[in-house]
Amino acid sequence: MTIYVGNLSFQASEDDLKDVFTEYGDVVRVSLPIDRETGRKRGFAFVEMANEANEELAISELDGAEWLGRELRVNKARPRENNNRRNTSFSRNPL
Repeated sequence: MTIYVGNLSFQASEDDLKDVFTEYGDVVRVSLPIDRETGRKRGFAFVEMANEANEELAISELDGAEWLGRELRVNKARPRENNNRRNTSFSRNPL
């Protein structure tokens, strides 16, 4: 399971997130997406922990907690929805 962490401060780093989640168990991976166009952080992250029970505890303890001046939204990450934005094809529609 992967944890979604939303409403993050743009000052938060991967190391900061790892420090916070390590209080609940071993952190396997932290991903802090960057906007391709602006190069800025997108305000959310994904955290993967080694133990699902620790993930559940982290979610229950951190959801709604204030961190770096923001109220965190922490929950189970949902699988990416298959959208066809990248595969959009345009066709001419004669009048």
